[in-house]
Amino acid sequence: MGNGFNGSNGPRRRHGFPPGFSRRAFLKHTGVLGAAGAITASLGACSGPESTTSDNDNGDGGLRTLTAVIGYGNDQSWDPTMTASAFSMAANHHIYEGLLDTDPITREPYAALGTALIDDTSATTWRFSLRDDATWHDGQPVTADDVVFTFERILDPEAQVLTHSFFVTWLERVRAVDERTVELDFRFPFPDAAPRLTIAKILPRHVYEADGAFDELDGGRLVVGSGPYRLTSHQPTTNTEFEAFEEYNGPRPAAFPRMNWLTMVEAAPRVAAISGGSADAQIADNIPYDNVEQLRGDGLTVEGGAGMNHMFLMFNTATAPFDDVRVRQALFYAINVDEMIEVALRGYGAAPTSFLNEGNPAHRPAATVYTYDPDRARRLLDEAGVTDLRVNLMAVNVSWIVDCLPTIKESWDAIGVSTTLEPQDTSALFTKMDQNQDYQVVAAASNPNQFGLDADLIMRYNYTAGGGWMGYTRWDGSEDARALFAMMDEATRESDPERKLQLTHAYLDVIAEQAVLYPVVHNELLTAWDPDALTGVTAQPYPGINLLQAGPA
Repeated sequence: MGNGFNGSNGPRRRHGFPPGFSRRAFLKHTGVLGAAGAITASLGACSGPESTTSDNDNGDGGLRTLTAVIGYGNDQSWDPTMTASAFSMAANHHIYEGLLDTDPITREPYAALGTALIDDTSATTWRFSLRDDATWHDGQPVTADDVVFTFERILDPEAQVLTHSFFVTWLERVRAVDERTVELDFRFPFPDAAPRLTIAKILPRHVYEADGAFDELDGGRLVVGSGPYRLTSHQPTTNTEFEAFEEYNGPRPAAFPRMNWLTMVEAAPRVAAISGGSADAQIADNIPYDNVEQLRGDGLTVEGGAGMNHMFLMFNTATAPFDDVRVRQALFYAINVDEMIEVALRGYGAAPTSFLNEGNPAHRPAATVYTYDPDRARRLLDEAGVTDLRVNLMAVNVSWIVDCLPTIKESWDAIGVSTTLEPQDTSALFTKMDQNQDYQVVAAASNPNQFGLDADLIMRYNYTAGGGWMGYTRWDGSEDARALFAMMDEATRESDPERKLQLTHAYLDVIAEQAVLYPVVHNELLTAWDPDALTGVTAQPYPGINLLQAGPA
């Protein structure tokens, strides 16, 4: 499943990429290149993946090695400041720590490398003391200088990291007070900083300040954190192995001596790995809807998490008639989303009433809600003077997206819009978009909930001047876009919660009305696990798994 794209604040180039940030780098860091072009790499003294199908008892009936199946590639970026890869982000939550981290389900912050939460979240300077005896996986102590180093990278406009836009609007600087204490200076009060800090996984300066070190990290070859697990072997497109870090003294210690995460993008082998008498794995994510009853019949627990996972349509507003908001709206009103949910998603979906899903704390139905209304769609096309419209709908070839495409075609054909479907490999899709600037409409998948829940973060992930998605829409230089970005900045600066929510709803109304990049359907993500082997597992509503509160049954 795709996982969204870079929201960099860097100046836009021809295709929306910042200086020195190529299209391939954009796709790689945002986790959508899949297995294409992977090369074999491993950590320095590590051998290939060891067998975990035997001798898997730790002596007291518990698992010696937990085996997980992840339905996403492990060959994208491993740099915590750059990646949006589902596999890498899930793994990084086990390898690294922020000053504060958040619970994967409630998203409530808790003290991680920092020793305590901030009492006064309206203050414009936040002070953190670091946990005593916190240690990097190479044995060196964690210091305030490491914290400063990490935030300097995030805030540096020349570094062009993905996380830049999540911090630069409100965080001015980070200072070391002494070896164990840091202060964060804000541009204005920003209480949402507490959960936001989990995105900033602290990195060791002594490892990553060396020339080429971030390239090694990017490829998963130099991964050094302070979290409860350390990475011991990394085989792109095959598996990644971890072991418990014995020196970890933080709040969520490792429950398994070892973990082996298998990457299986194809659904059939992923299901086979966790089902039946020869099952190798104890947990798998990204479960296909068609296999739910089969897996439950095998004695597995299968649960879902409903959140921001969604398919969206993105229009090239530089290509007529998609520069006309009435045409964009017409194509949304024409889609029979209820039929899509029933047929393609087997009921595991919801029709959007806002860009945000209905479970989001900031959700309110937008002023424009695209209920199924083919007559209104025809009227809007008539008002726009559009007849005999032919649309080539390009799409990523993610399985559930492909399942949804026929409903879009049937819906658009029914209002007289002749539709051709063109699902394809993601890399090939964006190559075509780069080379052919008159592309029309693109369908893809995204889930910014892997970063957090707050509306400011989610919308900047999608709507940032000069960002990757906005570059492809070719809309962010318009007057409407500039007005929207100003509204978003005003909402970010607002300290009064009620007024902030009002401003947020106002710009969400604009985003819904403009329909430049907007959800068609929100869908549920399913996780399956063996309850006889694992306890404490909860399905999360965004890609990947989190095992920091799980343990052997």
